[in-house]
Parts: sequence; structure tokens; C-alpha cells
Amino acid sequence: METISRVKKVGGSLVVRIPKDLAKEENIREGQIVKIEIKKVPVSGFGILKGIGPFTAEDELDTHE
Repeated sequence: METISRVKKVGGSLVVRIPKDLAKEENIREGQIVKIEIKKVPVSGFGILKGIGPFTAEDELDTHE
């Protein structure tokens, strides 16, 4: 099974949480050794500027250098 999790800092270490449903499905218990494959999730800019409408004719640049 695959999941996406956020890395948190706890003390001087970085921690990745395993969701309860995934741990149950994979029968993972505290103290077990597991292999983790790291793949960074690409950051999307979609939705960053909520509330800004589409460009209008007034937004268009009239002059060029």
C-alpha cells in the first residue's frame, strides 16, 4: 500500500507518521523495522491565489521597452 505523509520535526529528529489504517492493513507494530522509500511530492501552485479573478483588458501591459 502507498500513502503520502508530512515530515515533522520532533526534538532533533525528523518523523514520518504511518496512518493507523495502513499500519493495521500491513500489520505493522511498534518496534518493527520497516523499509521506507522516499519520493518527494511535487508542489503545485494551484489554488495559491484564491479570490483573484481572471485577467481583464485593464491588466494587459500597454507599452514595451
